[in-house]
Amino acid sequence: MLKHLKPIVVENTVEIIIEQIKSLISSGELKPGDKLPSERKLADHLGVSRSQVRGAINKLEFYGILKTQPQSGTTVSGMGIVALEGLISDVLELEAQDFKSLVESRILLEKEAASLAAKRRTDDDIKSIQKALEAYETKRANNDVAIDEDFIFHMKIAEASKNTVLRSLMMIITPDLLQHYKQLEVCDGMKNEQRIDEHHTILKHIINGESNAAAEAMSQHLDDIFLKSREATSP
Repeated sequence: MLKHLKPIVVENTVEIIIEQIKSLISSGELKPGDKLPSERKLADHLGVSRSQVRGAINKLEFYGILKTQPQSGTTVSGMGIVALEGLISDVLELEAQDFKSLVESRILLEKEAASLAAKRRTDDDIKSIQKALEAYETKRANNDVAIDEDFIFHMKIAEASKNTVLRSLMMIITPDLLQHYKQLEVCDGMKNEQRIDEHHTILKHIINGESNAAAEAMSQHLDDIFLKSREATSP
């Protein structure tokens, strides 16, 4: 009987909210500098929870599309509409070849980030990376999906590179790629121990200032994921 039942796909409310805001920006209804209604008003109007509205706003802030200031509320950033649309394009709708290109780009960026981090990291950077890794380990120990924790670990390495352009490019590419990995279950077949060991190896080389080794460890770490993502997107 079960084979005749189809899985039910529940739409992501946060993504739907983001898509609506994107449409308002694209149409010119929302312009750079315009202020959004409060979270409460948006939640009431959309019929969703405030936490879901906050999640959408947080993600758009992360991309630099919105900005929130104390006592001033949330406004659209001063970026142009074309740039805004590019930042919130849906990676899941890209053709397979485009997705593979994004994965390849991520590998190039992350290798360079690891290499530079090994040369430029401070003691505070090391502590931040270690804290992110501990959060990742805790989540994986419970066999939970650790997409956010994995992202934070990699972003802390990017921050340690002290290259703001590289970090910004990673912020654009990585979040939706990780979400895509989650939907394709790319990382599910990989052992927790393997992923954790790879993270520790990368961190060890960064701590020791071994730039080439850090880049190579990052490359090996992401190559495995790249192969699995390619298998998942193959017809």
